Amino acid sequence: MNNFKALRVHEDGARLETLGLEELDAGEVVIKAAYSGINYKDALAVTGKGKILRRFPMIPGIDVAGEVVESGDDRFSIGERVLVTGCGLGENHDGGFAEYVRVPVDWMVAIPSGLSEREAMALGTAGFTATMALVRMEDNGSNPSQGPILINGASGGVGSLAIDIFSKAGYSVTALTGKAEQAERLRRLGADEVLLTSELEFGTRPLERAQWAGAVDSVGGDFLAWLTRTVQPWGNIAAIGLAGGML
Repeated sequence: MNNFKALRVHEDGARLETLGLEELDAGEVVIKAAYSGINYKDALAVTGKGKILRRFPMIPGIDVAGEVVESGDDRFSIGERVLVTGCGLGENHDGGFAEYVRVPVDWMVAIPSGLSEREAMALGTAGFTATMALVRMEDNGSNPSQGPILINGASGGVGSLAIDIFSKAGYSVTALTGKAEQAERLRRLGADEVLLTSELEFGTRPLERAQWAGAVDSVGGDFLAWLTRTVQPWGNIAAIGLAGGML
């Protein structure tokens, strides 16, 4: 633990470095990292194509799962399996792309029994985001009897997991994607219908024909604007990404 490898991003690029624990950002708990997901934000951070990192140098990685090896708080003991997602990890606090990660204890969640560290990160931030979309939409009154849910960005991480999660919760799912070759995979995940973006008619009216009981949008831009015009009255939209531009 005295010397370990980490991917560190500087203003002039990213490189693998050997660090000491004292060089990490402060926190009550040290985690020996087992897995960290590669998320869209991480790609932007490492390539410098997005202003994700708040300072330099910084270790990216917005989630991590592993084992507690040092704890200054009795809520977590050495040997416990934990995960962290969000909370500024990999943005303004050294993140998961390192052999050891030090974080504030309030950021950590115990990994449930029956779920491995690898499985926790396979679901990762994308799975957490898709699940929260379902929770928040149902808090706002969504239910399967109201009609189909459209999931935009369906072939991406959040979209793919949202198809699986919403379909297993009883919803009829329409997957919207720009990748025709992904259609069969999306159906296997649980989509009842696959709609290609090349076939989409955005329309020009403030309100178009109401088609969806709700939507999960991880793209933004014109797609999100179109969804606001085509979702049924009292429908919900979980807007969780702006890769396609600001609304």
